[in-house]
Amino acid sequence: MSIDAETFAALIETIRRFVSDRLRPLEADVEAADTIPDALLEEMKALGLFGLSIAEEYGGLGLTMLEEARVAIEMGRTTPAFRSSFGTNVGIGSQGLVMAGSPEQKAQWLPRIASGEVITSFALTEPDVGSDSGAVKARAVRNGDVYHLSGTKRYITNADKASLFTVMARTSDEPGARGVSAFLVPRDLPGVSVGEPEKKMGQRGAKVADVIFDDVPVPAANRLGAEGEGFKIAMRVLDRGRLHIGAVSVGVAERLIADCVAYANERKQFGKAIAEHQLIQAMLADSKTEALAARALVLETAAAKDAGKDVVLESAAAKLFATEMVGRVADRAVQIFGGAGYIADYGIERLYRDVRLFRIYEGTSQIQQLIIARETLKRGS
Repeated sequence: MSIDAETFAALIETIRRFVSDRLRPLEADVEAADTIPDALLEEMKALGLFGLSIAEEYGGLGLTMLEEARVAIEMGRTTPAFRSSFGTNVGIGSQGLVMAGSPEQKAQWLPRIASGEVITSFALTEPDVGSDSGAVKARAVRNGDVYHLSGTKRYITNADKASLFTVMARTSDEPGARGVSAFLVPRDLPGVSVGEPEKKMGQRGAKVADVIFDDVPVPAANRLGAEGEGFKIAMRVLDRGRLHIGAVSVGVAERLIADCVAYANERKQFGKAIAEHQLIQAMLADSKTEALAARALVLETAAAKDAGKDVVLESAAAKLFATEMVGRVADRAVQIFGGAGYIADYGIERLYRDVRLFRIYEGTSQIQQLIIARETLKRGS
C-alpha cells in the first residue's frame, strides 16, 4: 500500500537534502577510508532507508516499487556505496523473506531488518557459479529437523556486517535449478565464517567478501518456501533488484550531467565557455537523451510491476539500458572534464569506476540480453 502523496513528497525532499547536505560532502572521505561512518549509518536508519520496501506492519515504510525507484534515483546522486549500505536490506537481502517467508519468519526478522538492527546479505554467487545461477554447488543435507549446509559463497555484498544471509543451496540431486532451495542463515550459527573484504575497482565503502558455510546446522524452519523453490525465489528477488539498480543508474547519470553542465559553463577554451562548443553540446545532448529514456523505462516498468503485470522482460530491459547508459554518460563526463576528469579531486573518475559494477551484479548485461530475447520469443513480439 502506498503512502499518501504529500508524505511521499516530503520524504523525497528530505532524502534530496540529506544527499546534498550530508552525503556528497563526505564522498572523498568515504573513498579514502573505504568505510561509511557509523554516525551516518544511524542517520540513514532514522530516515527509514533500511526499511523502504518492508511493510508498515513490520516497521518499514511500505513503499511501492515506483516509490522505491524514485528514492533510488535520489540516492543515485551520490557515491553508490551510501546506497549499498542499506540496499541489501531493501532488496535482495530481504525480499526473499518478504515474498516467500512464513508469518513466523517475517515476524522474527522483518522488524529488525527494517530498523537496520539486522543487516542482510543475499548469498547466491559461488567461486565457480556466477551467471549460471542454477548451478550452485553449496549443499544442504536434511537430517530430521535440521539441514547441514556446506559451501562457499563469493562476492557477497555487505557480508562483513550481515547478521542474516539468504542462502541458495542444493537440497537434491535434481539437475539445474530444480534442486536448489533457499534458507535463512543467521551469522551466529556454528560453522559460518566471513572472509576478508575484497579490494575492488570502485564503490569503496561498500564491502564484498566470501562467506563460508562449514557443516552449518540450519533448522528446517529456516527454509524459505518448499524444497526446490529456491531458484524461483531468487529470480523473483532479482527482478525487483534489477529495477532498483536501474533507478540508481538514472540518478548517477543525472548527477554526472549536472556536474558536466556546471563545469562546461565555467571552463573556458578558445576564448569562450566550453559549453558553447558544439561537440561538447553533442555529448551533453546524448547523455541527457539517454538518461531521460532510462528514467522513463524504469518508472514505467515499476508502475507496471505495482499493477501486478509480468515485468520480467521489462525489468531486464530497464536494467540493461540504464546500466549501459550510465557507463556511457560517465565516459562522456570524463571527456568533458578533460584532464580534470581523470584527477581524483573532481570525483568524476570515482563515479566512472563506481558505475562499472552496475553492468555486472543483479545479472550481467549479457544475461539481461538473454532474458529479453527469451521473453520476447515467448510473447511472440
